[in-house]
Amino acid sequence: MKRCESCGAAYPGRSRLSGGLLTLLTFAFPLCAQNGENVLLVANRNSPLSLQIAGYYRPLRSVPAANVCYLESGSGDEIDWATYQKTIEAPVANCLTKAGLREKVWYIVLTAGIPLRIAGTGTTIEDSEVSSVDSELTLLYQKLQGLKFTRKGTVHNPFFTKVDAPFRHPNYPIYLVTRLAAYDWADVKGMIDRSLAARNRGKFVIDLKSASDESGNDWLRDTSLLLPGNRVILDETERVLYNQTDVIGYASWGSNDHNRNRRWLGFRWLPGAIAIEFVSTNMRTLRQPPDNWTYTTWQDHEHLWADSPQGLAADLIHEGATGAEGSVAEPFLIGCARPDYVLPAYFSGRNLAESFYSGIAFLSWQSVVLGDPLCSLGKP
Repeated sequence: MKRCESCGAAYPGRSRLSGGLLTLLTFAFPLCAQNGENVLLVANRNSPLSLQIAGYYRPLRSVPAANVCYLESGSGDEIDWATYQKTIEAPVANCLTKAGLREKVWYIVLTAGIPLRIAGTGTTIEDSEVSSVDSELTLLYQKLQGLKFTRKGTVHNPFFTKVDAPFRHPNYPIYLVTRLAAYDWADVKGMIDRSLAARNRGKFVIDLKSASDESGNDWLRDTSLLLPGNRVILDETERVLYNQTDVIGYASWGSNDHNRNRRWLGFRWLPGAIAIEFVSTNMRTLRQPPDNWTYTTWQDHEHLWADSPQGLAADLIHEGATGAEGSVAEPFLIGCARPDYVLPAYFSGRNLAESFYSGIAFLSWQSVVLGDPLCSLGKP
């Protein structure tokens, strides 16, 4: 037996199948009491929506007043590096320090109305300076200890693949950053309300874009093997799965599946449902397209939305999902969230933040995680 150092709970280790895949139901770890005291809630005074979200969420998760951080930033999609440091990173660091919360806070929760993307140069995984505000803030724990990071490229996520390790400081010297954000107040309120009603039931829908051997398809196949077979719907054909019911987890290629000809999946999502799509720019904006907008091509400049033809993670929230992960700019496939870590961890009872970050390889990169970090299905 192992023991969680942060709460003292005993738990068994994790076994493996002879082929190397993890056995079902063996993502065993203690469900330590993460609660509102472990959350820093960040609101933008310049955004009425941001303030409304913070005011609604705080009492529902019993976030102490001292754990609410107010800043004054722009509310557009993009921000430059100097302005990010001055109006976001420095105020959040000050909130953590003044309230003595550096160690106690594990999760930083941003709200709609805070910029998504930090502008920069470079186009490759080695030299790009572009990153999400959210991913950059994960490094603040180490920055407060005096560590410095170069802007170019990525930073390894020390929690990547740690699906059965208790998350705590200083073992994992990062903050897990999620965002309560969507197209509008109704969508965000729905996300929060559904997180409180989450239960461990329903189906995990796994949709490959073809029978190819691309690594993303391998991750999707492995995901299906790491979940109970009677709760998985797996499709390896060229068709796209639409109109599924009782969905609690979803992973696919999204608009990168060339057979996807509908913007709306038509799913009936259960409270607590989360989703992953391998799409390069699906968190590029939270501006809502017209209902009749649909995916197009890069050559069809007239019909791009926020300079891209690709799908949007906020569509998943609008349709009824409770959490989703997306990218503000090209993450490359290796930088997308790995469903073979995220969904089994979430099924096993890990909260939303820890589940998603167990499957994100890089920090100071492109990811935005939408959802309440404390949302959990509970044990199967």
